[in-house]
Formats: sequence, structure tokens, C-alpha cells
Amino acid sequence: MGMASSEVAAAKTGQRRFGAALWEAFRIAVESIWTHKMRSVLTLLGIIIGVAAVVTVGGAIGGIGVFVSDLLSSQLASNTFIVSRFARVNVAADEWEQIIKRNKNLKREDLEAVMAQCESCQAISPNLQRTADVRRKDRVVYDASVRGVSEDMPKIQAIDLDEGRFFSGFDVGHARPFAVIGAEVREEIFGTAEALGKVVKLGSDNYTVVGVEKKNGNMMGQSLDRNVYIPYTVFLKRYGIRQSLQFRVRAASDDTLTYTMDEVRQILRARHKLRPSREDDFDMLSSDAAQEMVGGIIAVIGAAILPLTLISMVVGGIVVMNIMLVTVTERTVEIGMRKAVGAKRSDILLQFLVESALLATLGGAFGILLAYGACALVELAVEMPMHISLGYILLALLASGGIGIVSGIYPAYKASKLSPIVALAKE
Repeated sequence: MGMASSEVAAAKTGQRRFGAALWEAFRIAVESIWTHKMRSVLTLLGIIIGVAAVVTVGGAIGGIGVFVSDLLSSQLASNTFIVSRFARVNVAADEWEQIIKRNKNLKREDLEAVMAQCESCQAISPNLQRTADVRRKDRVVYDASVRGVSEDMPKIQAIDLDEGRFFSGFDVGHARPFAVIGAEVREEIFGTAEALGKVVKLGSDNYTVVGVEKKNGNMMGQSLDRNVYIPYTVFLKRYGIRQSLQFRVRAASDDTLTYTMDEVRQILRARHKLRPSREDDFDMLSSDAAQEMVGGIIAVIGAAILPLTLISMVVGGIVVMNIMLVTVTERTVEIGMRKAVGAKRSDILLQFLVESALLATLGGAFGILLAYGACALVELAVEMPMHISLGYILLALLASGGIGIVSGIYPAYKASKLSPIVALAKE
């Protein structure tokens, strides 16, 4: 019992001594950095720039990820999926060649068969797209996004109206030339005048405005308010019926999504007269799979770019090592005096390790502040969303602190080996 108590007491004493030595090393490091402020700032430049580069690039990657995720969420609800000739993009080259040879165009009859036969489908809408100029008298909106959809599109994608209404099933079934226009189209064509019930031209065809979409703003420099929605039946008459269709389907819930996808798959396989042994000659992509696919692409981009930006931090670490070697040379007498009054090698080693780590960590903190400023400027200049996550901040601080420790090992080791007699003799 007595031996155990003595071991506990010795451990506590050791902890107290290490704590005191760490505090003393921290105090000396702060004093040294403050005394040589200009040299410290110049030393930190490499770390600051490296950390700012890492965090800014991470913010850009994160911003793109958030933007695409939000866009997918608005375009595809969690219980929806896309049916198309090609729906996936992250496939290998050899697989892509097989898909091109195997998959056939989806026709209007395929879409209408799914509409008529799918019992678990809550909403179905094609998503056909073209660009066209919208005109009214002497006013023109160039290259508006014309989209052919069904009356179910607002159930699949967030389309909030500021004025009027969306198409009805009757409008779509009878191919009535109606249009729902975006806020920017409305502003440029009509200004402050009434838009509902007025006629606009797409090419040589007239369309009556029945609704105006709420303002969505800009994203990455691109306007989200230049849309013109028309019934897909009108779209096919206007742009041709031979093109391959893409359509979106909404299931009743996330739990029934797989069942609904299977039901649509069976309808299309039956229409295309595919044997059980043959693969689908069309493609399907659920909203969850789309989110995962985008996440994978963003992760690959990050894995490729971030190591390149980390190189600048390594260069900053080399600068820290050089400065610490100079510092050891300048403070030879101080080291000798500390050893002469009883400081151990471990105390000297700890002193210079703490100083180099503190220098690099300060550089990391200033680099993060610089990155926030750079991200704010990018958002203002190009309207690109930037998202600095906690993970990138921790990565920058840990990397800079770690580089500081690694860079300080050799100078600290060199300082700890100095003989107090030799050191004091240099005074």
C-alpha cells in the first residue's frame, strides 16, 4: 500500500513538473515572438498563405457541394427519380460505350404508358429543355430556358408562383399555348405592366402568360429567373417529337421509392419487349443516388486539389525551421545560462518545440482570417457560394501546428545538445 501511494505521489509530482515546464516554455516563446515581431511576421507569411490557400480552396469546394446539393434538393425531392436514356455521368469509358449502344431513345409513348399504368406514381413530368428568345413588341430576353413539363412539375420541383397559376391537366392534354415565366423574363418584357393574359413570342409562336414564378436570384453568376415553362405537348409540337425524353417521377414516400422505381422499370421493359435475361435499355437515377454521385465527385476534386495547396504549407514549415536555427544560434548564451542553473535537455527541447509550434499555429489562425476575407471577396465578385466547414478549419490548424512541431524538432534538438560551458564561453 505504501509503495502504491509513493508511486501515485511521484506521478503527480512528475505531472506538476511537466506542467510547470510547459508553462515556462510557453511564456518564453511568447516573449521571444513579441520581442522579434517583424521577424515573426515574415516567418509566418509562408504558413499564413498556405493555410489561406487550403481553407479558401476548401471553402470553394464546400460551396460548390452545398450549391449542387441545394439545387438537387430543389430540382428533385427526396422521394423522386429520373428516367432517361442516360441518367448517370460517373461511369467508366468502357461502360459508357456499352450504355450508348444498348440504351434507346425514350419516346412520348413510353412516358404516356408510365402515366397510364403506374399506380404508385404520385406525380410524373417530362423535363424537356431548349433555349429561345422571348419577345414582346420591341422587348427581347435572349437565350431564356424553355422547359416542356406537365401539370405535375410543381409536385416534383419547387416552383413557387408570384402571380397567376400553373398549367392544368386540361391545358397539357389539349396542348394549349400557355406559358409560366420567370421573374427576370417578366421584368424585362413587361416592366411594371400587367403580365397575366398577355402574349409573348417564342420564335414565331404566340404563348399566353398564365403565371409568373417568384424571384429565385442568381447562383454562381447565373440567373435562376430566366425560365419559361410550357406544356410538354406544346414543346414537342414546337421542337419535334423524335427527341429522347427525360421524365421525373415522384413516389408516395421515401419508403415506397424502390417499389415505384421497380414498377416503372417493369412498365418500360414490357413496352420495349425485353427478355428477363436482358439489361434495361434505359437509365434511372434516384435523388439519393444523385446526391451520393455529386458527393463523390466533390470528394475526388478535393482529394486532387488540397494536397497541392498543402505544399505551400510545407514550404512555410521550411522557413520556420530556418528561422528557428537562426534563433538557436542567437540565443546560445541564454541556453547556456538556463542549463547552468539546472535546466535539463528536455526543458530546452520543450522550449524550442513550443516556440516553433506556437509560431506555426499563429500563422494558421491568421491564415484562416485571411481565407474568410478571400471567400467574402469571391462571393461578392462572382456570386459563387463559399462554405468553410469546421473540418477545414481544424485541418488547417492541426496541419500548421504539426508542421511547426516537425520544423522545430531539429533546431530544438540542436539547442538541447549545447554544452553550457561552450555556450557561456561565447558571451
